[in-house]
Amino acid sequence: MVTVHDVARLAGVSISTVSRAIATPEKVADATRDRVQSAVRELGYRPNRAAAVLRAGRSGAYGLVVPDLANPYFAAVAKGAQERAREHGTGLFIVDTDEDPDLEAEAIRALAPQTDGVVLCSPRAAARAIEALDGRPVVLVNHDVDGVPAVEADHRGGMRRALEHLRALGHRRIAYVGGPERSWSDRRRRAGLAEAANRYDDVEVVELGAFRPQMEGGQASADLVVASGATAVITFNDLVAVGLVDRLRTRGLDVPRDLSVVGCDDSYVASLVTPPLTTLRVDLRRLGRTAVDRLVATASATASDVTPDVPVLDVELVVRSSTRPPGADHLEGAP
Repeated sequence: MVTVHDVARLAGVSISTVSRAIATPEKVADATRDRVQSAVRELGYRPNRAAAVLRAGRSGAYGLVVPDLANPYFAAVAKGAQERAREHGTGLFIVDTDEDPDLEAEAIRALAPQTDGVVLCSPRAAARAIEALDGRPVVLVNHDVDGVPAVEADHRGGMRRALEHLRALGHRRIAYVGGPERSWSDRRRRAGLAEAANRYDDVEVVELGAFRPQMEGGQASADLVVASGATAVITFNDLVAVGLVDRLRTRGLDVPRDLSVVGCDDSYVASLVTPPLTTLRVDLRRLGRTAVDRLVATASATASDVTPDVPVLDVELVVRSSTRPPGADHLEGAP
């Protein structure tokens, strides 16, 4: 059986350093932490979580609450969070609230007593969710509340890159198919689009309301996109984009000949649809991993030790086949 002594010997560090590198990696120098983690992987070491929990007087588990685990975005975030929790030697309970703010608060009340803290990913009612935690450590993903540690993606920067890409192709009237009304990410994306459009006198952004963040939302939005006269559209996520492309095809319209389409998130569906989607990519696993790191640090720190900064992950544009310069033909129904 591999022990902590074996790990310490292989990494060339003390046993206490191994413990810190596993439990609170942010408090260990990068080079030392990397040596310890490499030794852990090489030896297949598994920390004795039960013993650690008894010593610390804690549950030894954290929680992750997501709006919709069937959505590839949240599934990828959960995967990264689970990986990182395992590396920390802790458990992770994952709860899906089905985009329901009432269920969200109810689920958190049930989850909180079993955990040492919770990651709230894109909460639909953040204030109620935090209140339901009853003072337990919390980290937000893609949301911000004063005084609460958070991790987010650069949605505004991503929207700027998407709009600049479409403008460079020659598009001047660009539609946006939004997500849920309670979505913080959607508000950030709308703000980013408005800021980007204000830089150019020759670009108009047409906002087309709120839609479900699934394929059905894209299908429901398609006729409005056509009627708007836009030559390009940016959607709340890749699933919405896939639904939009599907509905356009039933109307006899072609992407990108008749309409250029940009998705968001670069989930696995983006490269499976025909044509493959131009989309905005964020490292979703890293988002989940970073959130768990922050939660572990928050749970083991005093209030004064919690850093107020918010890590912001880059969003990059991935250009595929769903965008091209606008053609001479007008869309059906365009004014």
